[in-house]
Amino acid sequence: MNTATIVLWVIALALGGWAWKKRDGSLKKGGVLAWKTARQNGALLVIAFVIVGYIDLLSPTELIQSWIGPQSGWKGIFLAEGLGMLLPGGPYVVFPLITILYQSGASLSATITLVTSWATLAFLTVSFELPFMGWRFTLIRWGLGLSIPLIAGGVTLLIMG
Repeated sequence: MNTATIVLWVIALALGGWAWKKRDGSLKKGGVLAWKTARQNGALLVIAFVIVGYIDLLSPTELIQSWIGPQSGWKGIFLAEGLGMLLPGGPYVVFPLITILYQSGASLSATITLVTSWATLAFLTVSFELPFMGWRFTLIRWGLGLSIPLIAGGVTLLIMG
């Protein structure tokens, strides 16, 4: 068990204790909602981990190292930004994928660019953003957001070499 897991357990137990202390049915309601969420998202998590397992097993290390590895420099940073935009899904899907790329030889600067690009520019979010925020907002945010992953990766490249 890692530190993050322990922290999450402590938070869950504290919230459960708080709900129990209220004595208004909150503990049971919270458990029912937790089970409902687990049922709705369980299949997604399992299939995401299956995909990650196969990617880990089949990832072409030489290709990863040549395209976004330590020797790729700015080319790797630009490629990582584009790849980050294309990554599908939430953190339970994306972070294991990025971890595999990093363990397979992606540079630290490319990995930071990947995470930052996914967080700021993921294409999947545009389908949710446009109906609520409109084209103007989306284009401005995207225009500004294009520089953030490059800055993060570039600063990492300059600091780490």
